Amino acid sequence: MKLPDHGANPHLLYQQLNIDYPERILDFSENVHPFGPPEFIRNSWHSLLELIERYPDPEGEPFRSAAARFHDVPMERVVTANGAAEIFTWLARRYQKKKVVLIEPAFSEYRKTLEAEEAQIVTVQLTEKNGWQLDMELLASSLEGCAAIYICNPHNPTGLLIEQQQMEFIAEACKKEGCELVIDEAFIDFAGEAFSFIPRQSSYPQTIIVRSMTKMYAIAGLRLGYAIGSPEIMRTLKQGAAHWNVNAISAQVGAECFNERIYRERVIASANEERERMTVFLEEHHCKVSSSAVNFLAFKLPEGKDSCRFFLDFLEQGLVLRHTKSFSGMDGKWFRIGMKSPAQMDQLQEAINRWLMAN
Repeated sequence: MKLPDHGANPHLLYQQLNIDYPERILDFSENVHPFGPPEFIRNSWHSLLELIERYPDPEGEPFRSAAARFHDVPMERVVTANGAAEIFTWLARRYQKKKVVLIEPAFSEYRKTLEAEEAQIVTVQLTEKNGWQLDMELLASSLEGCAAIYICNPHNPTGLLIEQQQMEFIAEACKKEGCELVIDEAFIDFAGEAFSFIPRQSSYPQTIIVRSMTKMYAIAGLRLGYAIGSPEIMRTLKQGAAHWNVNAISAQVGAECFNERIYRERVIASANEERERMTVFLEEHHCKVSSSAVNFLAFKLPEGKDSCRFFLDFLEQGLVLRHTKSFSGMDGKWFRIGMKSPAQMDQLQEAINRWLMAN
């Protein structure tokens, strides 16, 4: 049976596997942190409700201007969207019937949206043999005749961070081949803005950077993202987008989120602490663990352990892990988990310890 391509929405997973939905679940399959949205949203909800009475700004204001200020770029280089996923539908249209390089394993929406536009996909496969590291020479040799390459930094599902020197190597290779470089920075907040390619983008006008507000600010239900690139590419990219594609509440909340420096620091510190603690626990239990720099990690059970049985047993306990059946090269043998509260992570560790001892 085909499992859902995304984490979150665990009820769909239980339905497709025909498993009774537990009274209580802990969903580690999503990468939203446990602190909830910034406090200002709850405190200002009454005034936000007033925005419902008016049509939103068609350019996503005040969010667009706030994003431009936050990254210190001209507003003409920013477009706003109903989540980063919407931007990938625009990109797929841009590359319709053209060759595009994808690095697998990858976020499933890349391939899904590109295939819908009949793009020709060239795959560069990462493997666990070298710790999911990217072979730069292999990547460069794959660019010939391609319209674009998609890079996720930090990488989803492993959480690995591509260093700036490597990103500049990729950008130079793309410039040489006349290939656009799409950088998905959905999780860069957790590694730090110092690793973002946005400050270097002016030297590489063929780059398009996609950002998400969902993960850092725990506002997945509001659907809010943006892209940064050259004014010409941004205008072309948004052609055909639905008018008022960003609702008024999302635009207002998103604009104010950029001011939440202390909130971001708290979230990042907690994610780092729990990821490091979980990495130590898993390695002590002889699991392979990805070298993640963000608020999730990927791991593989010790040799000889049944990954399918493990996944199903945990679902029956109400512990939802992100399967990797839809991640090429991981094929269900690895699992991805998002970092939650210390108590929830303790509960997960206790369950893994019990299972490994019994199996």
